[in-house]
Amino acid sequence: MTDTETLPDPNRRNCVWRFIQILFQIFCAIWLRLRVRGKEHLPKEGALFLANHQSFLDPLLIGVHLQRPVSYLARDSLFRLPVIGWILKKTYVMSIRRESAGTESLRKSIARLEHGFYVGMFPEGTRSPDGLIGELKPGFVALTRRAKVPIVPIGIAGAFEAMPRKSLWIWPVKVRVVFGEPISVETIQELSEKGRRDEFLELVHQRLIDCHQEAEEWRTGKVAPATKS
Repeated sequence: MTDTETLPDPNRRNCVWRFIQILFQIFCAIWLRLRVRGKEHLPKEGALFLANHQSFLDPLLIGVHLQRPVSYLARDSLFRLPVIGWILKKTYVMSIRRESAGTESLRKSIARLEHGFYVGMFPEGTRSPDGLIGELKPGFVALTRRAKVPIVPIGIAGAFEAMPRKSLWIWPVKVRVVFGEPISVETIQELSEKGRRDEFLELVHQRLIDCHQEAEEWRTGKVAPATKS
């Protein structure tokens, strides 16, 4: 049996997802004053979500106001933890073994995208040390070449101030999330030609910067810095 045949409906949230979503919606409304913009840009079919990475809150911030689940990747060791492992299994998270992380993550992500899921990734590879967008890792390029789905750039602002690296506390600050216009399959295929990888990475990087700037300016009312110098 293939991965696709065993996957759940990508358009319906299960009870565990809905319950966590409601709790986090209440928390975000009161503590983070979260606002989201651009949901009208989201495709009806599967899509790859690429977002800047400011804190551990980011996966929840992206999915908290969506009517469909978002599937992420996580180390298989987390699935063995009491309670946490059960929650991960029930919230569409994909388990990845460290010894085969590259090929396994690619295979599982493609299966979910082709099945119609939203799959979320953070192409910086790690949380930002200063809230700005750093260099992108090229790992998602192979995925987009094979999955043939649009890319949705997402900008998150305020999550770094709410929960910076090494922080165990969530501070009460405004958070904004902006879903940008998708990068079409046609554009992705054009930029997937041999010798155009850097051009592809630059396009995605700039679209993430644009979304992050919009989110930051919406949050603060001030012009935000573009990226790291």
